[in-house]
Amino acid sequence: MSLRKALAAIFGVVAVLLGLSPKDAAAAEVLKIGTLAPQQSPWGKVFQVWQAAVKTKTNGALELQFFYNGQQGDEGAMVGKMKAGQLDGAAVTAVGLSKIHKPILALQLPGVHTTWEKLDKARDAMKGDFEKGAESAGFTILGWGDVGQAHLMSVGKGNEVRKPGDLVGKKPYMWRDDVIAPVLFQVVGATPVPLNVPEVLPNLNTGAINVLNVPALAAEQLQWAPKLTNVHEEVTGCAIGALVMSSKRISSLDPKLKADLLDTGAKAALALTKTIRGEDAAAFGRIKGKSTVVKLNQAELDEWNKTFKEVRKRLSQGTFDPALVKKLEGMAGL
Repeated sequence: MSLRKALAAIFGVVAVLLGLSPKDAAAAEVLKIGTLAPQQSPWGKVFQVWQAAVKTKTNGALELQFFYNGQQGDEGAMVGKMKAGQLDGAAVTAVGLSKIHKPILALQLPGVHTTWEKLDKARDAMKGDFEKGAESAGFTILGWGDVGQAHLMSVGKGNEVRKPGDLVGKKPYMWRDDVIAPVLFQVVGATPVPLNVPEVLPNLNTGAINVLNVPALAAEQLQWAPKLTNVHEEVTGCAIGALVMSSKRISSLDPKLKADLLDTGAKAALALTKTIRGEDAAAFGRIKGKSTVVKLNQAELDEWNKTFKEVRKRLSQGTFDPALVKKLEGMAGL
């Protein structure tokens, strides 16, 4: 008997002793999924529940393997790896989604979706078109989720940002792959520091950046919050995300496994939405408790709104379809 046959026979005996059927004894299909989220974060906890649900529902025939903390690179890199077949899926923010279908990032136009209600209205109306766009690019959106409500935060006493012009001379962080932020800083006349997400903490530590526009929960979980001393009460926008996978990889699955993956993925995304909004609000409360809270007066708010309007105008002249910008503004009552 050859070694291969002998090993197969031994494996078969073990499978019988463990009560596994021949199908169960086969090696499980493994889907590799990347995320910037830490494993012990609220996002990571939902992913672990999803992981367990998939394994249980498929009787071990399908497994999810998560790579946390940006182990697979920033979101642009993860999308590239999905296109190359090196990664099967990812939990990404709107910036990552824009690498798949740019119009999705319009949900984060500055000054538009400043409440969850406004975001829900717009996303529910647009997600069908956005999902078709992602599908055309070779990706399936299993479900939508949220990152949190973004607030301006800064480092240093007297370094508060009350007006757009206050950004001039400071060192604001800008996500390298974001296409909206460069236009904002161009309108304001400030010089941003472009970084990928894993680079933010070391640059905060050295003082290379001192202003961020970020959800409180993300600031906490990525360990940025302890460095920040000032926080705006006002919401600049709702940061979104989604669970995405390579459509080609999903199509390669057994139909039953595919159905189980899609079902559990949609439920995981719903759980993310319900969980993250509450967690983000709690994180904002904690950050406010240790920070100088910046409350803008009406004149300052008007100046920000004027700036945001100009940013949206410029973005509608090449980055986004003018009709899309106008539609989203209309749904938000602008």
